[in-house]
Amino acid sequence: MHITENNSGKFPAMKSSIILAAVAALVAGAATARDQIRVVGSSTVFPYSQAVAEEFANSTGAASPVVESTGTGGGMQIFCGGVGVDHADMTGASRAMKASEFDLCQSNGVTDITEALIGYDGLSIAHSRQSPAGFNFSLEQLFLGLSAEVPVDGAWAANPYKKWSEIDASLPDVEITVFGPPPTSGTRDAFVELAMHAGCEELDFVKNGGFDGKWVSENCSRMRQDGPFVEAGENDNLIVQRLNADPNALGIFGYSFLFENQDTLAGAAINGILPSADTIADFSYPIARPLYFYIKNAHRGVIPGMSDFIGEFVSEAAIGQGGYLTERGLVSLPESRLETVQKTVLSSVSMERPGS
Repeated sequence: MHITENNSGKFPAMKSSIILAAVAALVAGAATARDQIRVVGSSTVFPYSQAVAEEFANSTGAASPVVESTGTGGGMQIFCGGVGVDHADMTGASRAMKASEFDLCQSNGVTDITEALIGYDGLSIAHSRQSPAGFNFSLEQLFLGLSAEVPVDGAWAANPYKKWSEIDASLPDVEITVFGPPPTSGTRDAFVELAMHAGCEELDFVKNGGFDGKWVSENCSRMRQDGPFVEAGENDNLIVQRLNADPNALGIFGYSFLFENQDTLAGAAINGILPSADTIADFSYPIARPLYFYIKNAHRGVIPGMSDFIGEFVSEAAIGQGGYLTERGLVSLPESRLETVQKTVLSSVSMERPGS
């Protein structure tokens, strides 16, 4: 069937209805092949999605949703792959959807998406409680420890630092060993933007050189690959294990993993401020960020239980003050913001293209 646009650039109402009906029929027919909701995405959002899935299954008796930790970028690729039984229903994200990802969704027929802000998270720099070192970094010091290139004798060059104390004598005299997320992770994206770029901008080399944001983005985004920074995959629990095995190592992950492992791990301070629910909520902790999930609206009312699962995810009992997800480290939204999110999500409000 050939579809043409009218003079306004929009599909005629009747033809739009035909398309939507065809999509619904496709999903409905495919839905009989599975009775479980499928959720993919961020390793940071994963434990929250998993907790909601367990609560949903226990309270309804329905099959527990399948929740996969694929990383934010990987989750977006899966989510935007298309409509129907072979494609995920929702994806968690530790950053907002990019315009390029939105365009990918649109090109594959995923044209009706709702964005849900579920709460806040702090990108925690953590270490073992057995560590003899006291870690308190500025963003500039973090950048100098982890960037592939830094100022060296007035030039932009490969990072020479092997110990934290070589960057600043106030830092511990131990080798730089930091386990962190891979490039596909939203945690990595957020860390680059909130910590690396901000730390780079504090350098006298950058401030005195008059370099702009474009220069910072192009030159201050690469993590070093010569050993001190180790990509640890999407499984943040592996980072926790490595920190417990090496008291001088540091790890980068969402606050929930620090929160859930407080018996063995401690957070490092940034500018003298430790990550906590309060410092993340008021953004005094400098690397705090929002967390999201995205909903494929064509699957609502078709994939069994999906609407109820979404309702559970944005309920007061889950993400409200004192909700069961806050017991796992999620920092709640202010009440007024939560009400807005609930209305948006439950009314299936479609998001606009990011940046438009």
